[in-house]
Amino acid sequence: MMKMILYLIFMVPILLFNNSWWIMSLSYMLAFFVFFNMFWFFPYFSMMSYSFGGDLLSFCMIFLSFWIIFLMLIASGSVYENGNYCNEFLLVILFLLFFLILSFSSLNLFMFYLFFESSLIPTLLLIFGWGYQPERLSAGFYLLFYTLFASLPLLMGIFYIYNYSGTLFYFLIGVDMNFFLYYSLILAFLIKSPIIFGHFWLPSAHVEAPISGSMILAGVLLKLGGYGLLRVMLFIYEFSIYYSFIILGVSLYGMFLVGVLCLVQTDIKCLIAYSSVAHMGLVICGVFTCNSWGLYGSLIMMIAHGLCSSCLFCLANILYERTHSRSLVINKGMIAFMPSLSIFWFLLCANNMASPPSLNLLGEIMLINSVMSWSSLSVVFLMFSSFLSCCYSIYLYSIVQHGNMYSGLKSMSSGSFREFLLLSFHWLPLNVLILKSDIFVLWI
Repeated sequence: MMKMILYLIFMVPILLFNNSWWIMSLSYMLAFFVFFNMFWFFPYFSMMSYSFGGDLLSFCMIFLSFWIIFLMLIASGSVYENGNYCNEFLLVILFLLFFLILSFSSLNLFMFYLFFESSLIPTLLLIFGWGYQPERLSAGFYLLFYTLFASLPLLMGIFYIYNYSGTLFYFLIGVDMNFFLYYSLILAFLIKSPIIFGHFWLPSAHVEAPISGSMILAGVLLKLGGYGLLRVMLFIYEFSIYYSFIILGVSLYGMFLVGVLCLVQTDIKCLIAYSSVAHMGLVICGVFTCNSWGLYGSLIMMIAHGLCSSCLFCLANILYERTHSRSLVINKGMIAFMPSLSIFWFLLCANNMASPPSLNLLGEIMLINSVMSWSSLSVVFLMFSSFLSCCYSIYLYSIVQHGNMYSGLKSMSSGSFREFLLLSFHWLPLNVLILKSDIFVLWI
């Protein structure tokens, strides 16, 4: 683990160069492939040092972080082209990756909490510094206070566990659970995921964030919630069996409700953000069923959603850079304006509704099996939420690509090589990883 951390520390001097943007991008890509080839995907904790280490779950999340951060720099071409505080932007992203790697690799519950909260600071700086509208201030405060409000009970719960069991290492904790301690440990992660009724910060944060902020929020930061739940499940699962029906019931209802909400959105980023709430609701259901298929499916779905949702935000941003609007009223008939981009819209909308051969399909099959084995009555909500997922994905594709083109757009625009590279690097792992999906079921 120290190798990764030292690699990031030694990337700081690169920022002193005048033209460090592409050097940093290549450094992230190089880091991904170097560390990916060093790791053997063991089902147990490995590379342990100084209270850091990782198992397959940790390393999947770390590699996802490296990949999304690398793609963030490719997507944020406008920051580089306009010279919009490039070095400061690179420094914020470097710190964000640093905190994410420390979060995913800590073996200690308090250290995980510390870095989990620390990742908020660079995210806020991204929204405040490079967001679009003045409303980004209120969106940033929503993000901050929702997370901090739910995190205080978690901190109190961590202190209680340390006082009771004398350790905070995940696999050594033993504690007599009660209702209040149980909810104090999971509330912060549920709101970060986000669960319905605690999701209000997410659409506003996505809408006001720059493309880099939306990508890291959808790609990795929502996964911190799922990862935290999977970690605390190590020592609360016996108690969770009795009370998980509350979380499962709320999540199943939320998936259906959010599916309906997606069909009435007029803002492209809002629609994609609400679809994230629906997908992460399924992940929460998988975790709380407390069976192996639910846990396998949660990991696969988190990786799939990270790549798919991030790419949809990139597609929305490509349109925004041309039309300077996120409205579905203006962004119509794009198959005539940007014909070469239409295939990517089709592929990603299809993947968003879990079509083969994407990882989304594998994740959904596992999670639906898992929830159905928990209770056959859940089929009603699963059926409607899957149907609505298909509806809003088709709605997004058809309304953006077809119809009368906005009269203010009279020319035709093809995407740049950078944009097609960005979209391909999202789509390829999303649809190729299913060929080697057996590695995701090794970690329990």
